[in-house]
Amino acid sequence: MEVLRTPDSAFNNIPEFEYPVAYTTVTTDDGTAMRIAHVDAGSASAANTVLCMHGEPTWSFLYRKMIPVLTSAGHRVVAPDLVGFGRSDKPAHTSDYTYERHVDWMSQWLVANDLRNLTLVCQDWGSLIGLRLVTAFPDRFDRVVLGNGGLPTGDPEPNAAFMAWRDFSQNTPIFETSKIVQGGCASQPLAPEVLAAYDAPYPDESYKAGARIFPTLVPASLDYPSSKENLAAWEVLKQWTKPFHCVFSDSDPITKNGEWAFRKQIPGCETSAHTTIVGAGHFLQEDRGPELAAFVNSVIGTH
Repeated sequence: MEVLRTPDSAFNNIPEFEYPVAYTTVTTDDGTAMRIAHVDAGSASAANTVLCMHGEPTWSFLYRKMIPVLTSAGHRVVAPDLVGFGRSDKPAHTSDYTYERHVDWMSQWLVANDLRNLTLVCQDWGSLIGLRLVTAFPDRFDRVVLGNGGLPTGDPEPNAAFMAWRDFSQNTPIFETSKIVQGGCASQPLAPEVLAAYDAPYPDESYKAGARIFPTLVPASLDYPSSKENLAAWEVLKQWTKPFHCVFSDSDPITKNGEWAFRKQIPGCETSAHTTIVGAGHFLQEDRGPELAAFVNSVIGTH
């Protein structure tokens, strides 16, 4: 497997994100070694660790507004970059990326770092992968905070907004990362240095194979790859009695009303707090990061 690595110099001027970077080596199914990057903030001896998982086409930088709020409450925060994103290595070909490979790579990363007592905060693809980690390693997780995400099986099929996004991702000649993030925010406009930070992982189009292919990996029907695995994960979630909180925004057409699939089927949702983040688009961490972090602090404090 051919793997690209964004030069460190690309990240020299990232605003408000001066955290040490750690790297974990995982192995692909053909034996290729790959590095997964993560930032680790707060005390390593904290009672609670908040695992912040980003989606597409962002990276851990998305959580920069939340990390200080969470660490100030005494929590440790670990925010990885998915393979193909941020400072993590990037397989060069779209055919190298599958949903199950991503689950495997992040499972290796989770176990290698022996993370426990976790509160998962996840959005977009961070939930598609993160919720699979929860169901594979339930003893490592104390609670889930899901925002603008899901665990699709292909039934029901994705909505029109998602299908339009999928078509765009495959047909646009240039995948303009920062403009995509800008378009998914209700706060307009993002500062130039923030836009530059979202572009930083991708020196040119060759680094964007993962970002480009991700929308096509979402199960769109029951015979889609990973539909069966996600159905099995749902069976685990239907027995989940630990806290499970839904925090969706009011202005995201792709995940609108997506929380109800969870609130109706997961026992842990029945006794957990839920809220709607007002004035936020798809990237609610960017639009209302401190508010989302304050909610996370509140639910950790009540359990």
